[in-house]
Formats: sequence, C-alpha cells, structure tokens
Amino acid sequence: YNSSNKSKVESKSKAWVVEHIYRAIGSKHNPVKGIKMVHLDSHPDLLIPVNMPADTVELSIENWIMPMVYAGHVSHVAWLHPYWAQQIKEGHHSMCVGKDSSTTTIRVTSTDYYFLSDALYVPLDQLENSKELQLNDNDVQLKRGIPCTSSSQPLDGGTASGNGSHTIMKADEGSTSCITERLSAVIEPSDPFILDIDLDFFSCKNPFKEMYTQSLVFQEQLLGCVERLTHQLEDLEAAFAELVEDDGQETVERLAANPGMKSLVRLVHSLKNRTQSPDYEMVHQAGLTCDYSKLPHHISSEEEIRQMITAVQLFLESMPKPTIVTISRSSLDEYCPAEQVDSIQNGVLNILESLFGCLDVRREYESISSESTAQTP
Repeated sequence: YNSSNKSKVESKSKAWVVEHIYRAIGSKHNPVKGIKMVHLDSHPDLLIPVNMPADTVELSIENWIMPMVYAGHVSHVAWLHPYWAQQIKEGHHSMCVGKDSSTTTIRVTSTDYYFLSDALYVPLDQLENSKELQLNDNDVQLKRGIPCTSSSQPLDGGTASGNGSHTIMKADEGSTSCITERLSAVIEPSDPFILDIDLDFFSCKNPFKEMYTQSLVFQEQLLGCVERLTHQLEDLEAAFAELVEDDGQETVERLAANPGMKSLVRLVHSLKNRTQSPDYEMVHQAGLTCDYSKLPHHISSEEEIRQMITAVQLFLESMPKPTIVTISRSSLDEYCPAEQVDSIQNGVLNILESLFGCLDVRREYESISSESTAQTP
C-alpha cells in the first residue's frame, strides 16, 4: 500500500493494508485474536484521531494499528526503528487500549509523551472494553553477531497496569543478534505474524521540517493537561477548517478573539506574504508535528541504505515465515524520498524473495496512480 500522510492528524488517505490483513484473518492465515506484528518504520503509527468514536472504523496511514488492537485482533507490536526515530521511549511498554467512558473515543493508558502530546491518555478505570497491548520498540543498529545481554523485558512480558515500561540500555542494544533474540522470545516457529515494512525505515524525510518550528509547550498536571490539550486541538482544527473556506480579515480577527488564538492574525499575514493561497490544512498538520516527539528526518546515503537492508535480512533469516508482508512506500508526501523509494523497494523485495521464495506481489500504488492519471483532464 502507499501512504499519503504520516503527520499527527487524521488524514484522508486510506490504510490499504488493513483490508489485506482482514482477508488473511478471513482465510484463517491469521488468527482472529492475539495477532503479533513486526513493524519496521521510522514512525510508530500508533496514534488515534482525538475525536474518533471507538466504534467507528475510520482509518488512515498513521492510525490503523490501534483500532485493530481495540477490535481485539492485534495484541503484540514490535516497533523496529532506525536510530533517528525516537518518538517513543526505548524498551517495553504494557498498556490498555479501550473506550473512554466519558467521551466514547479510543484512549490508551500509556503515559509516554508520544500519547500524551495527542491527549490520548486516560486512567485504566476510565476505559471500557479495554484490550491489552504489549509494545516493544527497538532501535536497529548496523551491528551483527553480538549477544543480547540487555535486561529489557521481552515483547510479551510485564502487565497491562497502564503505564508499565522497563528499559536498561547496554552497548549491544539494537544489534541484529539482540533483535533476533527479542523477536524469538515472542514469535514461535509455528506462530502466524504480520511483517509490516515502511520504506521510510531506510531513509526518511520530514516534509514540514523547514516550514514551521515549535512555538509553545504546555506544562500542566497530567489529566488537566490532557483535557485542555483536547479542547485546544479541537479549536485549532475548527479554526483552520474555517480559514480554508474564508481567510478574509474579518474572519481572521474574529477567530483571533478566541482564547489562545491571538497569534493567528500574525500567522495568517505571514503565510499570505509567502503564498497567495496558503494551504491551511497543511499548516495545521505541520503545527501538530511541533511537539516533544518531532517527526524524524534523516536522508540516508546509498551505503547506509545498503547496510540497513542487510541488517533487516540478518534478523529476518532467524524468524519464521510471516503469513503476510505489507509494504508502504510513503513517497507521495515524500516521507520516503521520492528519488530513493524505487531502489529501496527493489532491495527489500530482493531480500524477501531470497528468504521466503517466490513472492505474490500486489502493487496497490500502481492502480491508485493509474486512477489519478485517468481523472486528470
């Protein structure tokens, strides 16, 4: 599948991967519950739109995993990421995902800043129909053959008390041998599992990097901060939606009169000085990336890409064959550099074929591209 947006908001892009996973469930290649997933990506993809009702299936590229957790399908996620992606604290995280009894939206019990910054935290006693998620994130280094002596818990360890995490970093952390040992502790040879690869794992751009910078950090008590941030996100989303329709002076001044919106006038004037027709939806998305867990940015050299593909091949060699492999190009919005994505894709497909034999490759992005071309006047 091909992504179109990985910023910290709900996007219009469909998560094409989900339909293929559900087909694998329907054909009994994957179980209905307790699915394990190995997720190679520069982004965790574990966000949830702050206002999405728990019982609504509305997925996009950055939020397709958590709804599957809430539905009871996915119970274990191993996020493998390069060293430049540090959105979530390294190590093991045990949490619950469920319906907030007060808002009926999906929320989590993790207090990691990745979730706090999107106002997604609630205490366990506030959740209904909660499901346990064991998350282990691992920094993949270009090292091999070093035994894993870190005492970080395996993927299925710990309890879902709400904010469990355990990390002790050692010098060999992230070596291919260490990654192999951690994955082997969870995925048995007979276990069906999903291998999900985003090509920005190998080379990653932040398309908002040079647009706008961090301007405000909130420091409140935990629950008070989450509540306040939720309202602010809702107000900002509504304001920028209104600017899309009308960004005239009267509208801007009216919106700026609302609490916390004073700087809107200066922002709109600055945007109009740069471009005649600002893309306010894009501006809002860029603003949402300016928090503690910024979007990663690292354009890899060809040698780095080659080494990372080799590292992935090394730890995949020791794993059982996945029931389904999903690959995201992430190139339409250049999260994976457009000039590198094809060569990266070819390299990844080559190692998959060498490991697992002849592949049945279905390129969804080609049909999407053809449809877009056909609709162009």
